[in-house]
Amino acid sequence: MTASTETVVRPARAGTVARSVPLRSGQGFQHGGWFVAPFLVLFVLFVVWPLLRGLYLSFTDANISGDDAHFVGLDNYREALGDPLMWDAFGHSAYFTLLVVPCITVLALLLALLAHHIERGTWLWRLCFFLPFLLPSTVAGNLWQWLFNPGTGMVNHVFGLDTPWLTDKSYAMLAVVITTLWWTVGFSFLLYLAALQGIPAHLYEAARLDGANAWHRTVHITLPMLRNITGLVVALQILASLQVFDQAVVMQDFGPGPEDSTRTFVQYTLEQGFTSYRVGYASAISIVFFVLIAAVALARMWLLRNREESGR
Repeated sequence: MTASTETVVRPARAGTVARSVPLRSGQGFQHGGWFVAPFLVLFVLFVVWPLLRGLYLSFTDANISGDDAHFVGLDNYREALGDPLMWDAFGHSAYFTLLVVPCITVLALLLALLAHHIERGTWLWRLCFFLPFLLPSTVAGNLWQWLFNPGTGMVNHVFGLDTPWLTDKSYAMLAVVITTLWWTVGFSFLLYLAALQGIPAHLYEAARLDGANAWHRTVHITLPMLRNITGLVVALQILASLQVFDQAVVMQDFGPGPEDSTRTFVQYTLEQGFTSYRVGYASAISIVFFVLIAAVALARMWLLRNREESGR
């Protein structure tokens, strides 16, 4: 069988004529493979292998002590699907996601519009909006834990409140939401700002000549042009919010919060693995969580594809 070939045009030297040289099939892949090899090695070591290892452990009764694990089949999954504490933890993560995603999307868009149209001190405003995102999660959590403190915190004193933010189950998750909005809005703000700078200026000029005011330009030009980036922001925030852990744990001093109101799915998984020493069961919970997140991501892709097809 004759190998298929491609034609590659080599640049001509001075005084010569450019000539085409056949490139054997697979030769381009061999050269490109060296560039992607480091990524593939790291991806296999830190993503594929842990996933396969966790999948194997989920079918065993492995524990953290390192004793020999025994195959238990689907027992861990049956227990997980009937575990009310696991579903409560997932409900807390879902509730957190429902609060954070719409708020952070709207807030990031408003901040980006503000920073995009400010003429003086533009760099300072952009720095102020993005700077909290650079803080470690422990710093952000400890900072807002102090701000929400009923005795010494500034939130109650500034707004004249007497709210037990961190000790009442009605407010504990809300405090985590407020902290997350302040801490992570800078990332979505940066995405929106980059998208705003990519909108052609002639569209606004044409609309201005046609008599469109600022509100009409925003509604009929800016928002439609930001539709794709909004979909990206929503998808990223959903995936990140479902995996909430750091700030919730830090603000509650590594506990589950009042009446377990801030115990998230990730926290419950770690408790099963490193507190109850049930590595096999924790692995099964992780796989269940992976399937739930994958289902959310696939549903988001399906909705986006249907919207694009209907808009054609």
